[in-house]
Amino acid sequence: MGQRVELHDPAGADWTGTIVPSHELSGDRILQLKLESGYNVGIRIGTDFTFRISPAPPPSAPADERAATGSNSVAHPGDHIALLTTGGTIASRIDYETGGVRPVRGEGEILDFYPDLLSEGAVRVVPVFDRLSENIAPHDWSILAERVALTFREGARGIVIAHGTDTLGFTAAALSFLLPELPGPVVVVGAQRSPDRPSSDGTSNLQAAARVARDRRIGEVVVVMHAGLSDTRFAIHRGTHVRKMHSSRRDAFQSRNAPPLGVVEGAEIRLDVRVRPPSPHGARFDGPLDLSGRLLWYYPGLTPELAEAFVRGARGIVLAGTGLGHVASAHVDWIRRATEAGVVVAMTTQCLEGIADPFVYATGRELHRAGVLFLDDLLPETAYVKLLWALGHASSPDDVRSLLRLDRVGEFVARHQTRGEE
Repeated sequence: MGQRVELHDPAGADWTGTIVPSHELSGDRILQLKLESGYNVGIRIGTDFTFRISPAPPPSAPADERAATGSNSVAHPGDHIALLTTGGTIASRIDYETGGVRPVRGEGEILDFYPDLLSEGAVRVVPVFDRLSENIAPHDWSILAERVALTFREGARGIVIAHGTDTLGFTAAALSFLLPELPGPVVVVGAQRSPDRPSSDGTSNLQAAARVARDRRIGEVVVVMHAGLSDTRFAIHRGTHVRKMHSSRRDAFQSRNAPPLGVVEGAEIRLDVRVRPPSPHGARFDGPLDLSGRLLWYYPGLTPELAEAFVRGARGIVLAGTGLGHVASAHVDWIRRATEAGVVVAMTTQCLEGIADPFVYATGRELHRAGVLFLDDLLPETAYVKLLWALGHASSPDDVRSLLRLDRVGEFVARHQTRGEE
């Protein structure tokens, strides 16, 4: 495998590419090639085809040296950034034996896939998890945050976290609350397509993220992803305001309720709004999270019995309500019973733009009288993560409610621009 081949079909077709293993679904006499365009093609070989085969090139010296000395063997001078890998599409590749996608493992393989990552300075690769983002759970957020703090103490100037995109917003928000003081940027980045696909966004996203990780003006958790469909412009989002808004587009991630912090265009990083500066005190991990919090998305037809059963055993719950923060009036009774029993019930809006406000409609006023805490403009996932953090830092419901209302890491927006405003 890895040989370069020029293939001619007497019927008039020609192909040039590199031989890769055929996957298990390939039929007989199928040759799998990676074309120069980057696409893979399977060709059924006829007996009258002609070939010209060149030997596979020898592996590069740096890859050989990395393989010989271990997965974390690249020399890391004092001024370096660290890449923490958790799995996901950005740290995966096509497995040609199966036709599926598998994780990329180890520093050598990652740097072979992303050789430009070293073009602007030293990078240390630190594997943390090896899983798809839907399998990352809240207790993993604490593990990852502690690893970030340790990596800074070990000398990293900034940190990039490669993460699957599906739950990337949850992780970015969790790290924001767990790491309120940082000596440099923590940049969460993902990809919609694996790095060996010709349309992959992983290489350009990672390059932009590495640039931001070296920026000495930033001391908070941010997300860096495509700002459009080209590979030239990338948005810098605050970790508590970002959401995946499309299942497959390169520019799937958008800031909600606030503009992005800035953009990366080529080698330039432009910050358009105020960011938290680096802390002179180093990284501080501020756990724990209390996992007795819940997130409940209201929908027409959700019965009070189902909702109350879901809340049973919880210390707190975030409701993602409709509009300005509403649920059917039939739910008010169980909500009142829950708050009287000491359960913190908070409300956000499913709309993702604007605020949850109890004082416009009668339903909101009923919920407010029942003890529901309205959380203004917090995204449901940000409110859920903040609830876990608040439950981990306070024992009384009143103290939990006070922490939820505290603007701790820039998660609340003071003023919202209405549609049509300049």
